[in-house]
Amino acid sequence: PGHALIEQWNPVGLVGVITAFNFPVAVYGWNSAIAMICGNACLWKGAPTTSLVSVAVTKIIAKVLEDNKLPGAICSLVCGGADIGTAMARDERMDLLSFTGSTKVGKQVALMVQERFGRSLLELGGNNAIIVFEDADLNLVIPSALFAAVGTAGQRCTTARRLFLHESIHDEVVAKLAKAYAQVRIGDPWDSDTLYGPLHTKEAVKMFLDAVEQAKQQGGSVVCGGKVINRPGNYVEPTIVTGLPHNAPIVHTETFAPILYVLKFKEEEEVFAWNNEVKQGLSSSIFTKDLGRIFRWLGPKGSDCGIVNVNIPTSGAEIGGAFGGEKHTGGGRESGSDSWKLYMRRSTCTINYSKDLPLAQGIKFQ
Repeated sequence: PGHALIEQWNPVGLVGVITAFNFPVAVYGWNSAIAMICGNACLWKGAPTTSLVSVAVTKIIAKVLEDNKLPGAICSLVCGGADIGTAMARDERMDLLSFTGSTKVGKQVALMVQERFGRSLLELGGNNAIIVFEDADLNLVIPSALFAAVGTAGQRCTTARRLFLHESIHDEVVAKLAKAYAQVRIGDPWDSDTLYGPLHTKEAVKMFLDAVEQAKQQGGSVVCGGKVINRPGNYVEPTIVTGLPHNAPIVHTETFAPILYVLKFKEEEEVFAWNNEVKQGLSSSIFTKDLGRIFRWLGPKGSDCGIVNVNIPTSGAEIGGAFGGEKHTGGGRESGSDSWKLYMRRSTCTINYSKDLPLAQGIKFQ
């Protein structure tokens, strides 16, 4: 009696945002928007290869802030490479560091931030699977698998890299998918008719070729693609590989390129386990009409990913909810119902508005 107990939420202060090349605006957009709503300032480091985009966006935001009589520096920018990222991770003035990128670099960032007991939000790699059961609607499956595997030339963290097909429909789906792949319009991304553009760098092309070669050495068959396209730019063919076991080393490796490993399965229980056996846990999807199977997939013995879809692909519709994943994907969540909490600090406040001071355990001073 005579006391009020409340929770007070305050801004953390300064939010550092390190983003990747593949979504050079969007990731900063949803981080900075929530950060500002929560009362924080932002310091952004975009990818070194997309610095002009970062400069342009920062100028736009600064103008909007200044037009509303706020300092443009609320959203500040620094350009640079790993040395700048390291400085941000180690700086105690950085109250929250949001990092989007590879699992390898994310692990280094997490250790540096944790060393100073800082707070981090990690959005790292994905090795995402689509599982297609024998009762699936193939009219949904083919465009979904194509979009998820080939969209943005396989350079999304939510790209489908593994396609598990029930053995009874495996050959039919592979044939239909190969036919669809042959119709993908490749070209200049500025052209509205283009569906598929280049990889980001020459290094990415090398990673693509290395992965295709490893897949062949480990027993895979290239159904389509597998080569560099002879034209200016970092273009490679969208690629389908069949015949590999579910636990082949290359299948468990996230190659940031348009390579889809198609794998056979027999039973629901085994394929759910295969979905979960990779180190990453970002996005996952099943195609089925079986209601019981759908809820088993969503339940404790189903997918262990942060994004668990049914009859839609692994990429494309997720940012309306909490975006992020488990295990080596980092455990972070952006957007969604309660993501704002990470951008604030919580204080539990007890206010005594009486003239008494009752003590715990009934202790009384005479």
